[in-house]
Amino acid sequence: MSNKSPLKIGVLFSQSGVTSRIGQSQLQGTLLGIEEVNEAGGVDGREVIPVVYDAQSDPRQYATLAEKLIVEDRVNTIFGCYMSSSRKAVIPIIERWNKLLFFPTLYEGFEFSNNLVYTGAAPNQNSVQLAEYMTANFGARAYLIGSDYIYPWESNRIMKELILQHPESEILGERYVKLDAGELEFKAILEDIRVKQPDFIFSTVVGDSTASLYHAYAEAGFDPRRMPIASLTTSEAEISQMQPGTSAGHFTAAPYFQSIRSDVNQRCLERFRRRFGDGCMPNLCWEAAYFQIHLFANAFRQAGSDSIHVLLPHLLGSEFQAPQGKVRIDPSNHHTCLYPRVGRVDAHGQFTIMREATRPVYPDPYLVTHSLGDWTVKLSNHIDAPNEEG
Repeated sequence: MSNKSPLKIGVLFSQSGVTSRIGQSQLQGTLLGIEEVNEAGGVDGREVIPVVYDAQSDPRQYATLAEKLIVEDRVNTIFGCYMSSSRKAVIPIIERWNKLLFFPTLYEGFEFSNNLVYTGAAPNQNSVQLAEYMTANFGARAYLIGSDYIYPWESNRIMKELILQHPESEILGERYVKLDAGELEFKAILEDIRVKQPDFIFSTVVGDSTASLYHAYAEAGFDPRRMPIASLTTSEAEISQMQPGTSAGHFTAAPYFQSIRSDVNQRCLERFRRRFGDGCMPNLCWEAAYFQIHLFANAFRQAGSDSIHVLLPHLLGSEFQAPQGKVRIDPSNHHTCLYPRVGRVDAHGQFTIMREATRPVYPDPYLVTHSLGDWTVKLSNHIDAPNEEG
């Protein structure tokens, strides 16, 4: 085989089903990264060719298609997965065939695989910051709502541990809804919230149900200035599915928001919108999907191969100037050094950045150190006004 022959990679996100809005954005971030690599001459003159499948928001489909990519399409590297249930379904296949998965999504932590690179936030890069911000500004009496699968269960467990470190803390409720829950499913939960009056609601609801929760909250007449929803999973993508203004005043912690005022981010957004149009919704998972392609391509150029044992030594410890800041793959745990931020949604569905990291936060997926307050030295106190064009 000529060393100038195309280089195939697997791309496995959901373009249909309950998480299709965020999955579509991850696919678009991936394709943008691939186009930039190819426009710059590919990797060692080889064009990167994505083999793209729609996993339909179904973990079983993820497993089937991952095997298909490896066995039939003969790819060595897969970029994909949003829900933790889909990642868990793919890991045994990736490990069995000794291939590499890049996972561009925040997740619950407490995992390591030599066959994975995690480019989304670990809990010490979002949960800790959100718990600190909400308890400091609103109080420590919380009510937890999540979708009924592994990520929300584990994320809520972590959030409870963090909140309960506060001296005046109380967990007033913890409820789960099915993945395709509509507004009706949230109605009884919100009536319970009306009775219990928490200081804030922590949401780990994902996908299309996110809009249903926020619409039901607005219908119930609650005020985000007094009792906001705080989330790790409500991004610009989910907000774009809501009625205008519904999300305003609520909070999200993430390493990336569209409103980041950096030249790198603005140039990236301009290129993206030229390619995909204004209807697309860049978000934290879009950005991770984008920058991980460049990390892979740069490592391949050094390694000359995408065989995992040849590629990994060049990938681990590597850096890239991403839209959120300069990211780095930590060699010891395969997770990524990221820049935590806390944002409040404005009237236009964008985030006003309330707190942001001034330097990257090392990934601690096992939460070895996670006391409230230990991150504040790394985040600035100023409010960064949003860029209305961003």
